[in-house]
Amino acid sequence: MGMPLTQLPHTQSYYAATAKYLQRYPELTESIDVDVCIVGGGLSGVNSAIELAQRGYSVALLEANKIGWGASGRNGGELIRGIGHGIEQFTNQIGREGVDAINQMGVEAVQIVKDRVGEFNIDCDLVMGYCDLALKPSHMKELQDDFDSLADSGYPHEIRMLDKAGLAEVIGSERYIGGMLDMGSGHLHPLNLVAGEAVAAAGLGVQLFEDSPAVEIQKGTKPLIKTPKGQVTCSYVLLAGNAYIGNKLEPYIGGKVLPAGSYIIATEPLTDEQVTRTIPKNMSFADLSIALDYYHLSGDNRLLFGGLCTYSGKDPRDITAALLPNLERVFPQLKGVNIDFEWGGMIGIGANRLPQIGTLPDAPNIFFAQAYSGHGLNATHMAGRVVAEAISGTAERFDVFAKVKHMTFPGGPLLRSPLLAIGMTYYKILEALK
Repeated sequence: MGMPLTQLPHTQSYYAATAKYLQRYPELTESIDVDVCIVGGGLSGVNSAIELAQRGYSVALLEANKIGWGASGRNGGELIRGIGHGIEQFTNQIGREGVDAINQMGVEAVQIVKDRVGEFNIDCDLVMGYCDLALKPSHMKELQDDFDSLADSGYPHEIRMLDKAGLAEVIGSERYIGGMLDMGSGHLHPLNLVAGEAVAAAGLGVQLFEDSPAVEIQKGTKPLIKTPKGQVTCSYVLLAGNAYIGNKLEPYIGGKVLPAGSYIIATEPLTDEQVTRTIPKNMSFADLSIALDYYHLSGDNRLLFGGLCTYSGKDPRDITAALLPNLERVFPQLKGVNIDFEWGGMIGIGANRLPQIGTLPDAPNIFFAQAYSGHGLNATHMAGRVVAEAISGTAERFDVFAKVKHMTFPGGPLLRSPLLAIGMTYYKILEALK
């Protein structure tokens, strides 16, 4: 049961054990010349590559490990509407129009994922249906506000407020007082999604390289990206390594994203009776607390249960020991269930929880996209689209993101984690007082 967290080519996750797209891509060992070089083979990089290739650009993508090795192939697999948190706070920077644009993109982002899966026939267990869960009355008020604004904006999918009795139809847990059902969000197998999208990108002519970390970027009108055994000359660069980009390669963006650990366990396959008593309608769930629990069934009826976001930079000694009590608190009927997989990884968090999409101040032809703060499945796909739009000369939506200022965490990498840990403790205390 105790499986190592990080082991190349992939962490020992349920996703890696059930990967359907096993294609491998070569290491870069020569000098090549393309229109766009993308650094990072996760969802942002791969989807930007698809969008750019569809617009006629030649693209090379460099991945330090394997496609989907980072958060893209390890995450909770929940495909939830919306980009960022509390978008109203940015009104003074991007105006009412900018706020409305981001809210609209938060719906479009989910549609992009559905379209990709359909267009390229990607086998990734996509199932629609999601429910936000309230633990206390202040959460219910938050959900009602969400419901009202979605209804006012003409949200195209079924949404429904649920009281405790209504909730019993979709989840077998007494822990919650109510929730909001959203049929426009859902869940999927993220590693099969990103790996299937990589196959699609390759089919569109994108050159993908694994085991090819970018070790140096020489800026200029024709940037040069060096790897240990090769190099790429290009007109544009996209840095899409997120929590793994680090301060060394590009300090300007490295200092704006904080790597935070997130962890998941997967049970043995549940019996039909257990499924009926826990998640009878195969939806995905997340509660509204700061230290949230999120969970859904896998394609083979395992319960995937995640949470335990840590900001210390240290992984828990035993992920199962840390998460199992939470699972049993939500579903006491599963007490004693076997845990077959445990894993974790780093997600990228920015100070204001809005994805960071822009260009470097000293290099307008070097783009970046990062800091999805736990909502990367949809936001990465939208980032890929707006970056491709900007490179091809339509920058309106890109500019909405680029106008937002993002704080650099003070004190470099060593001080960042303790600072955020203190901040999150403060928010948890505030939440407890609500």
